[in-house]
Amino acid sequence: MIWLKSKFPPAIARNKVRGDIMKRRMPEHRRVLSLLLAQSLVLGFPAVVSAQSPPPISYEMQKRILAEPGAPTLGAAGADVTVVEYFDYNCPFCKALAPAFRPFVDKDHAAAVLYKEWPVFGGVSIYAAQSALAANYQAKYLQAHDALMSAPRLAENKQVEAALRGAGIDMVQLQKDLIAHRAAIDNLLMRNDTEAHGLGLRGTPGVLVGRRLVSGISDLAALQSAVAVSRRRETDR
Repeated sequence: MIWLKSKFPPAIARNKVRGDIMKRRMPEHRRVLSLLLAQSLVLGFPAVVSAQSPPPISYEMQKRILAEPGAPTLGAAGADVTVVEYFDYNCPFCKALAPAFRPFVDKDHAAAVLYKEWPVFGGVSIYAAQSALAANYQAKYLQAHDALMSAPRLAENKQVEAALRGAGIDMVQLQKDLIAHRAAIDNLLMRNDTEAHGLGLRGTPGVLVGRRLVSGISDLAALQSAVAVSRRRETDR
């Protein structure tokens, strides 16, 4: 998939064009990722790029990405490896990978996961991202994230609201927080989009393991493998 050059628009009204373009370009994105998933299933090993992976990002860039992310981290507070996922709630590959994260941090007590909302599909995906971030003002971001990620494809805003309501989110308060904190929420989405572009991401999910982008992570085993490689590389420095 060839990614758009424009930055993330701060208002829903400006997302229709981008959403339409992304929908037209998603078939190529899906074909590429399907090949990676097929490789993993057929050959019996995690599709993790190692020898030909991109060079690591700088420590300064990693520090900026992890600083004040606007959402809580899942896992260890003082993690030696943090996995950052740039995702969209309507991305089928993000949904397929989502169940791996909690078992991962449950097994690896020295690692953490940071979710970065990147609603590249536009439309309802943007509303879902905004709503999840608004739930953080109730200290329920992770509950909102899990509810939206486990929901069927979100085609209407009311589906987002139903999923959040089912997860115990106070929807009256959420709507108030969406209004009161709209600027902060949209600024955070714009920041995530800038980071994703800076990393050279071309679609979702975009997974940063430590200081390296890793493509083809599709399950728990692949995630654990990528983290092990990250630790080994940092130790060998």
